[in-house]
Amino acid sequence: MGIIKHRAILTLCSLVFILSTNVNARPISWPGGNTYMYKSDATKTSKNYHYSPSYKYSIGVEFVNDKYFTEEYINFRGTYLLDRRNTKKSQRNFYITGALSGKSSNNFFYGAHGDWETRRFFTSISYINRYTKLKNYTEKELQFGVAPYLGEYGDIHTWVMIKAKRNTINDNWETYPFIKLFTGDYMVEIGNKNSHWDLHFMARF
Repeated sequence: MGIIKHRAILTLCSLVFILSTNVNARPISWPGGNTYMYKSDATKTSKNYHYSPSYKYSIGVEFVNDKYFTEEYINFRGTYLLDRRNTKKSQRNFYITGALSGKSSNNFFYGAHGDWETRRFFTSISYINRYTKLKNYTEKELQFGVAPYLGEYGDIHTWVMIKAKRNTINDNWETYPFIKLFTGDYMVEIGNKNSHWDLHFMARF
């Protein structure tokens, strides 16, 4: 089973790499840039600050309120840009990421995620392995979005999105719509899943 699992992970990562041929490198800012991110859904709420010494990687700290296991802790996390491809009309990004909790060496995660984007379309995929003292599990996420209009520089840009999420605790896919808005160095994502709000806010400075 271990070999099959690792082959599945490699296949998933390869699929992201192949499908991505790209404009928004969320986990890493410009060299010397700072990023604040807030995320909240049915499973957890996190507040994440990271600093990017270069465009290739970021390091930071994340405050997590885990709603599954009713505990709070701090993650020390990093993200590395493994591949980027720019064309005249699109950009592709592929990252590896990981974190270690300050609470316990048994609490950590690692994984990969990537995105492909044009002015009209956005897609992303993520695969994360999480380890805790109580239970180990994986998280998968797929996103696809379309911009209903093409804004100019400085405008508020909009994507109408579909997100599909699954973890091995619930072991079922949940798919729901959401809206992504961004302008300048600010971005907001808002969705609703089974009466739970899915929120994501990002600011760069």
